[in-house]
Amino acid sequence: MTTSAVVLVLAVFGASAVEMVEALTIVLAAGVSRGWRSAFEGAAVAAVVLAVLVAAIGVPLVHLVPLKALRVVIGGLLLVLGLNWLRKAILRASGHKALHDEDAVYAETVSSLSASKPGASRDAAGFTVAFKGVFLEGLEVVLIVLTLGSSSRHLALAAVAAAAALPVVAVIGAVVGRQLSEVPENAMKMGVGIMLTSFGVFWIGEGAGLRWPGSDLFLLALFGLFLLATAGVVRLMRRALPSPVDRVA
Repeated sequence: MTTSAVVLVLAVFGASAVEMVEALTIVLAAGVSRGWRSAFEGAAVAAVVLAVLVAAIGVPLVHLVPLKALRVVIGGLLLVLGLNWLRKAILRASGHKALHDEDAVYAETVSSLSASKPGASRDAAGFTVAFKGVFLEGLEVVLIVLTLGSSSRHLALAAVAAAAALPVVAVIGAVVGRQLSEVPENAMKMGVGIMLTSFGVFWIGEGAGLRWPGSDLFLLALFGLFLLATAGVVRLMRRALPSPVDRVA
C-alpha cells in the first residue's frame, strides 16, 4: 500500500469515527427516551440512503471526470474542509472555544424527546431524530469518502475505511454507554484536519502539474509541517488567553 493510500485510510477512518460518535450519541438518546426499535430503524434507513449516495455519485466521478481536473477541484474542497476542522480544533485546544461535550448533547436530546411519551412500538419522533442524526453526521463522512476516494482513484478503499470505523464506534458505545465524552474527540478532529489539509495541498499541486519531491512520501512532510504549525498556533493562542473557557456542550 502506498503512502497516500495509508494516509487516506487513516484520514477517512478518523473522520468517520468522529462523526459516528456524534451520531451514536443522538441514536442512544432517541433509543432511551423514545424506544430502541424506532431509533435503530431510523439509523438503518439513514445508513442505506448514505450508501446509495456514495454509489450514485462516487462511481461517475471516478470513471467520467479527468483525474487532473478532479484533483484540483477536490483538493480545494478538502483544503477548505480540513482548515475548518483544524480551526475549530485549535480554538478548543487553546481554550478559546468550549470543548464539545457528548454527555451534554445526550442529556439535551433526551430532555427534548422525553417531553411527550411514545404511544406505539414505532415512534415517529424517535425515528426522525435518529434518522436526522445519522444522516447529517454521515453526510460529512460521505463527502470525505467521495473526495478522497475519487481523487486518489481508491473509492472502494475509502468506503472500506469508513465502514471499518462503524464496529469500532459501536464497541465504544457498548462499553462506555452514554459516557462518550471519554473519546478524545478534539484530538481526533485535529489529526483529521491536518490530514485533510495535507491532502488538499498535495492534490491541488498534483492537479496543477507540480511534481512533489519523493512523490507520495511528500504527504508525510506536509503532515509534519501542518502538525508543527498547529502546535505553534495552539501555544501562542493559549498564552494570549486570559482564562480558559469552561467545558460546555
